[in-house]
Order: sequence, then structure tokens, then C-alpha cells
Amino acid sequence: MKLSKRTKTIIILIAGILSTVYFFILPSPLFNSPLSTVIVDRNGELLGASVAADEQYRFPETDSVPYKFKKAVLTFEDKRFYFHPGVDIISIIRAIKQNLTAGKIVSGGSTVTMQVIRLSRKIKERTFIEKIKEIILATRLELSYSKDDILKMYVSHAPFGANVVGLDAAAWRWFGVSPDKLSWAQAATLAVLPNSPGLIYPGRNRDTLRKKRNKLLKKLFEQNIIDYETFKLSSDEDIPEKPKPFPSLAPHLLMRISESGMQITKTTLDAEIQRKVNETVRKHYKRLSGNYIHNLAVLVADVKTGEILAYVGNYVGAGKNNAADVDIITSERSTGSILKPFLYAAMLSDGDLLPNTLVLDIPTRIGGYTPKNYGRGYDGAVPAKEALARSLNIPAVRMLKQYGQEKFYHKLEDIGLTTLHYPPDHYGLSLILGGCEGRLDEICAAYASAARTLNNYETYGFRYKKSDFHPLCFDFKTSKRYNKNNDDFDENSFFSASAVWFTFNAMLDVERPDDELNWRMFRSSEPVAWKTGTSFGFRDAWSVGVTPEYVVGVWAGNADGEGRPGIVGIKAAAPVLFDVFSVLPDAENKFVMPEADMAEAEICKESGYIASDNCINVQKKMIPASGLKTSSCPYHKLVHLDKSLKFRVNASCENPEDIKTVSWFVLPPAAEIYYKQKNAFYRCLPPYRSDCAGDYDENTNMELIYPFKNTKIYVPADLDGKLGKTVFEAAHRNKNAVIYWYVDKELKGKTKGIHRIELRPGKGKHILTLIDDKGEKIVKEFEILNK
Repeated sequence: MKLSKRTKTIIILIAGILSTVYFFILPSPLFNSPLSTVIVDRNGELLGASVAADEQYRFPETDSVPYKFKKAVLTFEDKRFYFHPGVDIISIIRAIKQNLTAGKIVSGGSTVTMQVIRLSRKIKERTFIEKIKEIILATRLELSYSKDDILKMYVSHAPFGANVVGLDAAAWRWFGVSPDKLSWAQAATLAVLPNSPGLIYPGRNRDTLRKKRNKLLKKLFEQNIIDYETFKLSSDEDIPEKPKPFPSLAPHLLMRISESGMQITKTTLDAEIQRKVNETVRKHYKRLSGNYIHNLAVLVADVKTGEILAYVGNYVGAGKNNAADVDIITSERSTGSILKPFLYAAMLSDGDLLPNTLVLDIPTRIGGYTPKNYGRGYDGAVPAKEALARSLNIPAVRMLKQYGQEKFYHKLEDIGLTTLHYPPDHYGLSLILGGCEGRLDEICAAYASAARTLNNYETYGFRYKKSDFHPLCFDFKTSKRYNKNNDDFDENSFFSASAVWFTFNAMLDVERPDDELNWRMFRSSEPVAWKTGTSFGFRDAWSVGVTPEYVVGVWAGNADGEGRPGIVGIKAAAPVLFDVFSVLPDAENKFVMPEADMAEAEICKESGYIASDNCINVQKKMIPASGLKTSSCPYHKLVHLDKSLKFRVNASCENPEDIKTVSWFVLPPAAEIYYKQKNAFYRCLPPYRSDCAGDYDENTNMELIYPFKNTKIYVPADLDGKLGKTVFEAAHRNKNAVIYWYVDKELKGKTKGIHRIELRPGKGKHILTLIDDKGEKIVKEFEILNK
């Protein structure tokens, strides 16, 4: 029969429409179910997994199907999978015969491809119409994807009992191993589950499941896929009784990644190191919890790459009542003294300081701010290196004032601290003593970056890359971005190599004066440059240590901010730090001295400054090259003595031929009082001979500690509306000296021994005059404010 042209056109149009519908009939994406967040370590070992939004454990789609499971599932489900176009006619005919014989549906004849379609459509009805739809869609699926891709879809989305979806989740949930480590018995067990996933509920139908598994194992043996011995041994393996918990080695990192919206992440963590650090944290939690210290965090990273190797955001055993779910690593906490090494390194880099330059450690009051040392005492003056090692607060504050708080503020931003939310003036000089907040990961990153700068200095041809300062990372994608090779060299960095070396060298002997015996216990078998920190009110205990290979950071305290007497860096955090270092793999443990960034100089032994012509004990020392521009020793002065060398004299009272001119190490009076108590070698200036009285230089023996010249003092009003009192303080070389205090020429009182007096000047500008019993005078102007 000859078709008309119109009929042909209609047929062609219908065929075109059907072809178009067939082409676009396949949904995209095929699966849109919510996924679990999964993290694995650098070697692929599972670290943890979270349940998906629909309460299913559904891992992201697998990128490969292990050999054993592939053979098992295709033998059981679809032995002609690689030969049919999505529909197996032979299986369908066999299914029809079985269903007619049984008088009900006992077999569907579905291929793996058809099951993928059914899983994607989430339709549980098994009707003739649905089967036709599956057949059409299965053939369409075969046109768009390879056989291996289709098999991966099936393996990733098939149900495996309870709330477990996909092979990756099933292998861990039922057997506690990754899919590639399944035995033949385990692979066969999982292969039969998607057909009847209800079989594997704990304690339910285990015999039925065993029979189905062993029947499949027999087929594998008969098809020469496994040998007889494997068949017999596999048939004797047990069936799992209940689900196994997923690994939970880094729960806070899992939570962090999950909140970021990522699904599967190959992290930089090392599962073996993570386990050891977890155990270390568990052990120390028992010790700390006895003092009601409930939270503890530890971070370990590789210095070279910045890759995080262990991440303990908190001790989960503390329980929800103690905020165990809070990730301390990313929490902003008061920094205590943990930033002091960066100030020391910055001043060395800029030539503002030499490693052992004396820094004053005396009662200090700056603009109403009165820092105190941890031990409440004073040394008078202390080498900068020792001040850092002992974490003395007053020298740190005076160093910051010299360096500039705004300059240091920006330096902290440059090296990666993002927690400075207010302008520099908000923090003031307390910036160096915990006045700002910091994150454990960012602080560890800054220490690691400084070490990286030092390690790479020679490799870079005695140059720098500012890109060496970068955050720590927990995923390899970020690591590759940070560690890509480039020739973007800089002549300078945020810290010079020599400054970093001297800083870390000072940190090798970190101690606290009142805990010296405890500190000795923490000397590790390998040199670790380490620093502790304790926030005001004993709320945060820090300890950070760095070697050429590793950086380790520890925080201990209470997440809710409750202070405890034991929340002290050296007591709460330092023991954890050294126990963590003891479980890390052996590595290079000594920083190489960057001699190319150093210079040899003559240094005054007593003051630590570049030696002046008056210095007697001079040592040749290596210093940062930038240190050559520092000033010479200001403390060695020429003094004129009589023949006995017991009294000072001058030409007005002694024959010039009998005057002995000698060099003398002279500290300011306020420093001398404390310095001589702890340094037996220090000799005070001899007094002037009685017949030379009144001929000495002004301000030789007396020093005003507070107020400074032109100081503006804010004094709040008392309850009665009157201005409160202000404490004025001075120092005198002669412990028996008497100082008379005048305000605007009016005598207000006198002091002896301890020269401290409370005064109540009125609002406005005033003149303060001090006169000792020998007539020495100091005059300073100050202003009282009440707003």
C-alpha cells in the first residue's frame, strides 16, 4: 500500500517527536539525593562520615568498583551486563516463565542498568507499565554512559540494609573496612543485599542471608572466579550481627567540612598520627578534668607544606554539657603571651634590637596601663632573649612601645591573623599580652610560616618568598595552590631568616621563673622551639612548638570561658605539647643557622648592645645583619675617681693628676634597684667625696618612674564627686635617701626607701618637683583629666 505524502509527513513528524522525547527523556542529573560528608586521610583511610539530610548514610559516588565486588554483583545480578543494550531479553523471557509458573511475580528480569533507572526514579511499584518505562530509560542510559559508569552508579546508589546506601558506606558499616579490602565472603554478602536489603537487619534472617551468600560463592567457584579453598573458607565466614560504627577520628574537622557544603574530601591528615594524638588528648583530659578543665584542642602540621596532619578540635569525651562539640581550633580566644616571639623577631628584623640587648624590667605605667610580670617581681633589666624565654610581661610591653603598637598590629595581619577586628588603638599595648584574640590554626600557621622562611632561605638562593606565609590546609587542593612552584622571589620577608633563627634559638629554653622545676621536666629529647601563653583570668592556656619539620599547637581551658587556677600554659598545655612531639615520626630537628643573613660584631657583654669605646668586656658575636645599625652601648660611662677608687671626684675638688678615669656600667636608678639584687657582679657608682658634694651632674642618682614628661592622666571621680588619687613613683640609687615631693611648689610629702606617694592634684596642668636630701632635683610637667 502506497502511503500518501501527508501520511509520510505525519509519520516522520511522529518519529521525530518520539526521537526527541527519547533523547531528552533521561533526567539530568540522574540522582539528586542528599549525600553524606565523608573525609579520608592522605592515604585514603576513612576518618569519618556524617549522615545525609534524609538520615541515610549515602557516600558520594564511587570512582571505581573493586574487583571482588564487581565479580560478585555481576554474577548475582547481571551476568551478561557487558553484552546487552540495557535490557537482557533472555532474562526477561526466563522471568516471565518463572512468574507464570509461580502464579505471582517472583522475578523481574531486571538488568543492572534497569535497576539504576528504578533507583533513580525512587518508584517502588513493580507493575508492567513501570517495567516498560524502565526498559526504555535503560536503553537510553546505555547510549549516554559507559558500562563501567553505569555499574558505578548502581554500586553507589543501591540499598544495603538499614539506612545504608552505596557500597562505600556498606563496606564500612557492616564490615569496618574500605571496599577494596573486602574479602570474597564479604563482597558476596554485600552483592546479594540490594536484592533483599531487609535481610541484614541486626539479628534478623542471618541464616537466609548466609544461604544466599554461599549460593553466590558456589557460582563464583563454578565459574572459576575463585578456587576451592577460597570457596570453602569464605563459606565459613560469619555474617555480621549488627552495624559497626563509622570511624570518628576527626569529628570536628568532619563538622567543619560538612558545614562548608563539601561532600567527600581527601584530607592531608595522617590517620596513624591522628590516632596517637587522640590517645594523647584522652590521657591528658583525665588529668585536666580533675581541675574542672574540660576542653582541650591539638593541631599538628607539616612545616614544609602547611598540611595539617592531626586535627583534634576538642575532646569529645567531655560531653555536650562541657561544650565538647565546640571546635576550639577555629574559635577566637585571648592569646596571652603566645605572640611575643613575633615581636622579638620583628624587632630583630628591623634592627631595633640585638638578641641580648638589655630591656628594662621595672615598675611601669603607660597611659594608665600598668603591666605586671607573671611572678609579680622585677629584674631591673634583662637580656631580650631571656625576657622572651621567661615570658616577662613588662619588657614585652616596653619593647612594643619602642617598636610601635600600630606597626606590630599590621605585622600580625601580614603573617595571617584575621582576628584583629578593631583598630590598633582599641588594643593598645595589651596587644602583646593577650589583649587580642587568636585562632589556634592561624597562630600555628604563623609559626610554621616563619620556620618555612628559615628552612627555604638557602634553597631560594638567600632570598625569600612572602608566599611562604600562608594558612594551614586540610585538603590537597588547597595545598597544591599554596605550594605551587614559582619564581616570585623577594629580597625581604615579614621576618628575616636570621631573626627567625635567633627567635627560635631563644625559644629552645622557654621557662617561667616560678615553675623552673616543672619546666625542666619538659625538656624533650629533641630541640623544640616552644612558647606558652596564659590569658588574663586563667581562661586560656596555650603552647606552640616548632621544629624544622613540624608545628604543634595546644589549647586547654573551658570553652565557656570559665577560669581555673590550673589553666596556665606551662601546666595545662605544655605537657600535652611534648607528649604529642614524642609520638611524631623522627625528623630533622635542628634549624640551620643562616650565616648569609648574619654579621659578626663586637658586643658589650653586660648590655648586649654593640660595644662602645667605653665597654670593657667585649665579645665577638654573630648577630642579624640588620643589627649593625643599632645604637652602641648607652650604659658604659666614664667616671672620675680618686686614688682609692672609692669616691667620685672632679677637677674642682681633686688634683687632675690624681683623678682616675674608669669605665663604669651604670643602669638608670629605677633599674639599678632591682638589677643589683639579682646580679652580684653589678657595682653601684661610688658616691661623691664629701668635699665634692653638690658638684655632681643633675639626675645622676634619682629617676621619676611615673608620670612621664607631659603625661596626661585620666582620674575618675570618687562617689563624693571629688577626683580620685593618683600614684606617683620614683627611684633612687641610695636606699636611705629621702625625696621631697612638690606639686606646683607646694610640699605634698616625703618618702624614704620605697618612693611611692598618692596625690590628688586638681584638674589641669601641674608641675611636679622632686628634691632629695642632697639637693638633686627632677622637674616634670603633667596634666590631670577627668573626662
